[in-house]
Amino acid sequence: MTKERKIHVASITAILLALGIATGVKNDWALRRAPKSPSGPQDTIYGMLDAARTGNLASYLGSYTGALQASLRQAVHESTEKGFAKYLQDSNATIKGVAVGEPQQISEDVAGLRVEYVYQDRNEVQNVRLEKLNGEWKIAAVDGAERVKTLVPYGTPVK
Repeated sequence: MTKERKIHVASITAILLALGIATGVKNDWALRRAPKSPSGPQDTIYGMLDAARTGNLASYLGSYTGALQASLRQAVHESTEKGFAKYLQDSNATIKGVAVGEPQQISEDVAGLRVEYVYQDRNEVQNVRLEKLNGEWKIAAVDGAERVKTLVPYGTPVK
């Protein structure tokens, strides 16, 4: 076999290998898959915010538990699913950023954390209490939002 032929065969082999790997990744194939790490309280907050941003009611309501979830379900019932989904999307459209604090473990199955929402003209902070039910963290209570004084409003040009 000539040197040129060996390079040609090696190139084709590399291309086929790359295509095989790409196909495997695309189809979520894995030889050994690590167990999925359990989600924490912060993941629940981010999941709820993602669901609100996209108007995914099932996922949004699934982030909550207890009386708070019942209250939200009642609000959905009093409006419409489509109307409530639009309300969630509109409410989240004004949020420029979110800072989720470290969870403060109250007990094995209860945690609290601080969530700060960044808007164009202000910041607001809410304390959230989460409960672990069947291995999943759910939002059980949310305090009223407190406005936080910001020294430099979001979007202020740097000089």
